[in-house]
Amino acid sequence: MIDTLLLATARIATFALDRGLTNASGFFFQRDERLFLVTSRHVLIDEPSKHHPNRIEIELHTDAANLGQSTGLSMLLFQDGQALWRQGRDTGGEIDVAVIEIDRSALPAGTLLHAFTPAHLPAPGTAPDAPGGIAVGSRLLVVGFPLGFHDTLHHLPVVRQAVLATAWGLRFQGEGYFLTDARTHRGTSGAPVVMPDPAATGALPWKLLGVHSGRLDMSTRDKVQDESLGLNMAWYADILLTLTEPVACAPGVPSAAVASAAPAPLST
Repeated sequence: MIDTLLLATARIATFALDRGLTNASGFFFQRDERLFLVTSRHVLIDEPSKHHPNRIEIELHTDAANLGQSTGLSMLLFQDGQALWRQGRDTGGEIDVAVIEIDRSALPAGTLLHAFTPAHLPAPGTAPDAPGGIAVGSRLLVVGFPLGFHDTLHHLPVVRQAVLATAWGLRFQGEGYFLTDARTHRGTSGAPVVMPDPAATGALPWKLLGVHSGRLDMSTRDKVQDESLGLNMAWYADILLTLTEPVACAPGVPSAAVASAAPAPLST
């Protein structure tokens, strides 16, 4: 038996046409009958590094009896000059989370995956010391593909342990994220940050707390004398409720294009 958490996470490769660019992490989120891939926004576009992919590819299991059997699903990021993903903003500025809807009809026969749902999000306003509360110092897991590393035979991610490093529910420095204390690497961007949910009764008994974004460092740190802080940003996962809301469309216009808050594509 494989922990369903490992089948809720996907390895992402980004491409500019057929040229491979980067590797990252993502996970599946289902709202009603719609299925989404969640990752960090900077995986799909990042102006500072001039990262402008036009498509991504995710790896899917296709045989429950043989985890060595997998295939890639290619997903375009733009259609008719419009971005097909959604990204968010709040009063603190841009949020480093993006979602792109997966066309279920494009999934290969026998696709094996598990998806988080709104029921996996922590209840708002729960006191840290209450049953089901999330206290500072709580043990968390970050599930992803650091430096692209994974079980290449069974096509499964690896899990890193983390600790909640700031008060749950507070926006660190006024931004929409909290901090974790964990050892992370490039390629983990977009990974789900979770903790066990003893009260869960479904197939995925985890609370979805956040979306790992990247390491936090201090510009004033002496890189010779001082080690990196070892702290990471994780955006609160409740942004997914906003990003997966149905959006009314104009006749004949794809809903994803209308709903997208992402910028138009740049030439590459």
